[in-house]
Amino acid sequence: MGVPFFSGADVRRAVSPLEAYEAVGKAFVAFARGEWTMQPKLYVTNYPAGDFRAMPALGGGHALLKWVTSFPGNPTRGLPTVSGLVLVSNADTGVLEAVLEAGAVTALRTGAAAVLAATTLGSGGSNSVVGCGVNGAAVARTFTALGLAVSVWDVDSSRAAAVADEVGAAVAASREVALAADIVVTVTPGKEILFPAGSLRAGQHVSLMGADGPGKAEIAVEEIARAHVFCDDWEQASHGGELAAAVEAAVLARDDVAELGQVLAGKAEGRRSPEEITLFDSTGLAIQDLAIAKAALERASELAVPRFDI
Repeated sequence: MGVPFFSGADVRRAVSPLEAYEAVGKAFVAFARGEWTMQPKLYVTNYPAGDFRAMPALGGGHALLKWVTSFPGNPTRGLPTVSGLVLVSNADTGVLEAVLEAGAVTALRTGAAAVLAATTLGSGGSNSVVGCGVNGAAVARTFTALGLAVSVWDVDSSRAAAVADEVGAAVAASREVALAADIVVTVTPGKEILFPAGSLRAGQHVSLMGADGPGKAEIAVEEIARAHVFCDDWEQASHGGELAAAVEAAVLARDDVAELGQVLAGKAEGRRSPEEITLFDSTGLAIQDLAIAKAALERASELAVPRFDI
């Protein structure tokens, strides 16, 4: 029969944004309960050009290894920022079951995680996405898949307009307007602070998706100290995510932060009041990739994706 290979287009055909949202939510809960496991991602760095990441996970009868890159300068070369492969094996036999293009998997799970945090921790109101690259577009698609209105903004106005046209969103009048929404998702390269000290307002929620590696930041440490903070995984976020600088500055400790999966599983408290500022730091988890890959694999025969022999 051969091993199915899912191109980026095949991944998108197999898993819709709404299905990704539901699958990633279940994966967060399974991880919080200890039913799915993973190790922190391993970075192989070649800064300032970019980095390579190896991400393993185990759960739902499958084992996964994702080998993926992040090279922020690639778009100027006509190349994707994120590229790589996802390998899925049978957890009981070790037999390779599928290979998937990593960029599409990453986009789907990034959109799902960002909006899961927003719907779980936000208090409702207006939604905006700052950054309309591949992953930012996936966030906008996920908002609209849930029937939620969203506005978008990007340094490249044509890119923002294209995403807005695709998903039926509005283009924010300015970056400042987008950052003032009740719920904001930032999906930028993490080279610039978007929320300086004193900028967040009462009741606001921000899903910080861009600072997923050392040296990146979308928010000032002073603003992290003002907020009720959540993350996808403490081990990753405290060492290579948005929270790393706050931990280093000793303004944030382990007991100050709850993991999103713990909130979804009913094991940790979420938003405590309408006036509270909430932040979600996303570093990207292999269990999220496993959720998308598992959902795609279930449709391999139905979609007649290509297969290859090994």
